[in-house]
Parts: sequence; C-alpha cells; structure tokens
Amino acid sequence: MIRFGYDRPSDVAEAVRDGNHGGVRFLAGGSNLVDLMKENVERPRRIVDINRLPLKAIEDHEGGVRIGALATNADTAADARIADRFPVLASAILAGASPQLRNVATAGGNLNQRTRCLYFYDNATACNKREPGTGCSAIGGVARVNAILGASKACIATHPSDMCVGLAVLNAVVNVTGPLGERAIPFGDYHRLPGDDPSNDNTLKPGELVTSIDLPDEDFSGHYTYLKLRDRLSYAFALVSVAVVMRIENGRIAEARIALGGVAHKPWRSASAEGLLVGEAPSQSAFLAAAHALLDGAEGQAANAFKIGLARRAIVRACKQAAAGTPQSQIDKRVA
Repeated sequence: MIRFGYDRPSDVAEAVRDGNHGGVRFLAGGSNLVDLMKENVERPRRIVDINRLPLKAIEDHEGGVRIGALATNADTAADARIADRFPVLASAILAGASPQLRNVATAGGNLNQRTRCLYFYDNATACNKREPGTGCSAIGGVARVNAILGASKACIATHPSDMCVGLAVLNAVVNVTGPLGERAIPFGDYHRLPGDDPSNDNTLKPGELVTSIDLPDEDFSGHYTYLKLRDRLSYAFALVSVAVVMRIENGRIAEARIALGGVAHKPWRSASAEGLLVGEAPSQSAFLAAAHALLDGAEGQAANAFKIGLARRAIVRACKQAAAGTPQSQIDKRVA
C-alpha cells in the first residue's frame, strides 16, 4: 500500500498553497492519476483534491467561451456554445474514452494526462519519463503506438488526448495560477517535446494549477472535422487523429488549421504547412502538399513506420471533409 497525505481545499488560493510542495499532485476526475497510482507509476506524497473549487462553469468570455478546469468532458461537449461555435472540440471529445469516463474526466485533467507509452506503465522496464536516466525501452521495442514527430533519443511517447487536438486548432489559451501569480499560456506552448528530459509533459511551474481554458472569439462551425484512426472503433487511443478547421471565401481557403494527435509528445501543428493552403482552392493536390509539409521530418520505428503513410492519408481525408462541410461522425465512425 502506498501511503499519502490528503487535502481538500475550499478555494484556489488554499489549493495553490497546498500544492506548492514536492511530491504533490492535484486530483480532479482522477481518471488518469488514480490509474497511474494503481500501477505504481505515480507515487505522490500528498494528494490535493480540488473538486470543491468553483471551477466547473462554462461561460461566455470576451466574445468567446471560457471552460472551467473542472468542467467535465461530457458537459463541455454538450454545451450549446461549444457545439454551435466550436464543434471540432465537441467532436474530438466525443471521439475519446467512453461515456462513463467523459462523465468524470475534466478539462484541466485532460490537459495534464501523462503521455502514452506501454513502457511508461511497465515498472519492469527502463523509462526516462518514469525514471530519468534509465533509458527508453520503446526505442527498438514494441513501438506501434509511439511518436513519429518531435521525438528524441530519450523518449518516443505520444500525448493521448483527443480533446487537446481540438483545442490546438482553436488556438485555445490555458489560464493557470500559482505561487507567483496568474498567467495565460497559448495552447501551443503548454505541452512540451521530450528533448533530453521527458519527465515533464508540460510547461507548468511547481505549484501551478490550471483554472480555465479560453476559446477565442471565432466561429469554425462551417468547415471542420475530427478524424480519428485507431485499432478498434471505440475506447481506443488514436494511432493518428486529425483536427481541421477552415474558412473558405469565394471558393478558396482563407484560413486553415491542422493539428495531429497520436503522433507526437504534444498535439502537432505546422504554421508553414497550414500556410500552403491559404489562397488555394480545395483540392487533392493542395491537401497532399500540406500533408507532406506537416509530416516533414517524420521518423518511425520498425513497428510504427506505417503511421507516416497513415497520417498523410488521414490529413488529406480530413481536409476534404472540412472543406466540403461534411465532418466525420462520432456515432457512425466509419471514415466518411
């Protein structure tokens, strides 16, 4: 049995004070942290349960929408403002996990899921993420689910979230508070690549707590999709997923954003690849050029090299869906 202390603060300031110590973990829905504790991967000295904090609201904010850190995935996907103005996010959420998990998993917790790798969960193997300096057993091992972009010699794990891929194309902003005060983190800067130290998945500073996520004043309800390819059609992590939003004016693409999931340590975007689509008429050749640019530098292991071709085809398919205004259904999950 792993012994740990337990605090249940009643306000954000108290939570930050409780969390500003080594070996402390914040507990929200617990759908990731509790699993990691059961597997003896996480061994926190103290748990700070934040479920009493007033962070569950989803509300209008500066023309956009603010999602409280404790809003459940289910409530977020069902919110009329999200479904009407940011349907790519609702679709990404509904593509993930199961209804039972979506009812307890939270927006803040989803951001902070540990990256995904079979060896990270296996204490009998070397893992730089779990125990820095021990090595990476996934390199040369069973790496089917692992990264093809942004990896390093220290780690080839992938980020598991569907929700985060949707947030990435919406240019969301993560609001945090901590011992040094409040700050707003652009979504692209929130998660980090492994580099030489894969033990930290994000750029949070010690003691910082996610309080909300802001979606800017935009409307991508006309041309979007979230396409998720996986080994089975439900309750499985993505081998490759693609979120796309577009603005099309006079038959040409005025703006395009593409984010990939299942391929890197964080949701993967490329401004240069997206820029190739601006001013172009939607076409196979334009989408294929963007796909090649987005996957520039992709490198697979023997077990996951197939993901490069799979990702290329998925990007083209997702762009076609978005341009046509025929998003992938998360009920009938056959690729449209």
